Amino acid sequence: MQRSFGFWRSWALVVGIMIGNGIFMLPAVLAPYGSLSLLGWFFAGGGTLFIALMLGSLAKRIPKLGGPYVYTRTALGDLPGFLVAWGLWIAVWSAVAAGAVAFVGYFAVFVPQVVTEPIAGAVAALAIIWLITGINVAGVKSAGIVQLVTTLLKLLPLFLIAGGGLMLGDVTAIPASNPNDEPFPLLIAGLIMLTMWAYVGVEGVTVPADDIIEPEKTIPRALIAGTLTATGVYIIAVYGVMALIPGAELAISTAPFADAASFLFGPLGKGLVAIGAIVSIVGSLNGNILVVGMMSRAIALDKLFPARFSKLNTAGAPAFALVISGLLSSVLIVMNYSKGLVAAFEMLILLSTLTTLLPYAASALSGLVLQKRDINSGKKKNWKTIGIAVGALGFSLFTIVGSGLEVALYGLILLAAGLPVYYGLNRKNQG
Repeated sequence: MQRSFGFWRSWALVVGIMIGNGIFMLPAVLAPYGSLSLLGWFFAGGGTLFIALMLGSLAKRIPKLGGPYVYTRTALGDLPGFLVAWGLWIAVWSAVAAGAVAFVGYFAVFVPQVVTEPIAGAVAALAIIWLITGINVAGVKSAGIVQLVTTLLKLLPLFLIAGGGLMLGDVTAIPASNPNDEPFPLLIAGLIMLTMWAYVGVEGVTVPADDIIEPEKTIPRALIAGTLTATGVYIIAVYGVMALIPGAELAISTAPFADAASFLFGPLGKGLVAIGAIVSIVGSLNGNILVVGMMSRAIALDKLFPARFSKLNTAGAPAFALVISGLLSSVLIVMNYSKGLVAAFEMLILLSTLTTLLPYAASALSGLVLQKRDINSGKKKNWKTIGIAVGALGFSLFTIVGSGLEVALYGLILLAAGLPVYYGLNRKNQG
């Protein structure tokens, strides 16, 4: 097969996946922490660099389709591989639910009732999920072009508000706050857990390894460059918004970038930025819905998911997998919307981040296991690779602590729900 992804396309894939719907809502979520949120960005960015280096090392060793799933299955076996795949699957349809909530926040700029009336908000969130699911089930061939256009358009409102906020606002006036009076390690863990939502998806470029030119070289370079690019964009964008809007107002904002644009450019600017954010969020939703369908199909083809998930409809789309994922995202919407829009979004991003961090931890552990196999076979220790894997594993476990009891319980229940599926399929395959 002719490989089509060089460095720049791979870099764009990393940046395009990471800079999704999260950044458009995170200023409101981080507002109670004020300038202390900068610590979350630094630690999350640094930790993600360890994860990127670790994934790059594994991609160099195992340049195969599947990313963290195939690394874990190669090193630790079928059950750990299945749990990683199950966790990533949960993470993506949780991300779809979070994206739908973010969409509602910006759609409210034009239809305020979706925020003031919880039922209307939930209906709007469900409607956008099923609209885009329907498009994917129909097998739209222009999905790739849609993704490219929305990725480019999403950067415009970010840079517009970042520049205006940093020039016209007062960054020094942003207070430092510890709203829950937590011990410093728990404060940092909680901040990392929130900001890590903006980095979830860094592993995406490792999945299509068989379509990347010299994946053993290109993937590590794209991972590092993409992570550094996203970190820079995140920090200036969030601080631009914080410099313009007082913390108390920002904490209850359902469209922080649009509100910042209103301050800078008036009602017209608010509407334009809201449209830009909606386009970006729709593109992110489209990508995640497409990914969750394809991921389900890939796992099913390895006989670790029910065979029906691998079936394609006449349009060449995994319709059953898409519909099931849409139903699960919808359940999360209904369960969490009573919390209010910002609180529901925070809950959903914590859940999605948690179920992604576990595969990161499993990938790092897989790297250590593979290194041990090398040593046992007579090869020299690669201290650099071992150090990176240990750093990625430690960061992942530390961040999981910041998820909190409620989110950790949700995540544990969802992961445990996969065990009957695995053992049921095992019994069926052996029979």
